[in-house]
Amino acid sequence: MEDAGIGWIAAIIIGGIAGWLAEQFMKSNMGALMNILLGIVGAIVANALLGLFGINLGGWIGYLIAGFIGACILIALGRMIRR
Repeated sequence: MEDAGIGWIAAIIIGGIAGWLAEQFMKSNMGALMNILLGIVGAIVANALLGLFGINLGGWIGYLIAGFIGACILIALGRMIRR
C-alpha cells in the first residue's frame, strides 16, 4: 500500500469499493466490513500473484483493480471450501 502512495484511510475506502464490486460480480451477500476486508486482503493477494508474472499495479486505480481481482479469488475460494 505504501508503495502505491495510498494511506490507510484511502486503503479502507478503496478496499470497500473493491469488495463491494466483487460482491456484486460474484453475486454473494456480505456486509460492509467484510467487503472492506475482502478488498484490502484481496489487493494484497492479487498483488502477490500478479507479481509472480511480473505485473505491477500501482496507484489508486491499480489498487482498486487488484482489490477486485483478489476479492473475487477469495470469494471463489470461500465457496470451494464451504462445499
